[in-house]
Amino acid sequence: MPKTEPNSAPFSYDGLDRVIHEKARLGLLTSLMAHPKGLAFADLKQLCGLTDGNLSRHLQVLQEAGLVEVTKGYEGNRPHTTCRLTKSGRRRFLDYLAVLERLVRDAAKAAGKEDTAIARLGILPV
Repeated sequence: MPKTEPNSAPFSYDGLDRVIHEKARLGLLTSLMAHPKGLAFADLKQLCGLTDGNLSRHLQVLQEAGLVEVTKGYEGNRPHTTCRLTKSGRRRFLDYLAVLERLVRDAAKAAGKEDTAIARLGILPV
């Protein structure tokens, strides 16, 4: 199926990356964005409310996509796993957020409440 031109399908939001858009992965990336030096596995688990298995699987998807780097090692005699955004992962996440902002602006405009919604959300008009 041929890709549509952006001007011919303004509401297609092609930048909404399915890898990022999943709720748990969105939370993981947001947590890692707020902690540029990375977070321990246990901290991510707690921040995002995930089980060990769910967190491991979501991190695997993000790692395979090149968004996250997972480093395994030891602190003393205990295993320690640290996760952090890659440089390209940070850029891809920021690009994703820009598309979300555009979506919110479009939805607010369509609802006829552009100024109120944008002001409430702190989104600046483009």
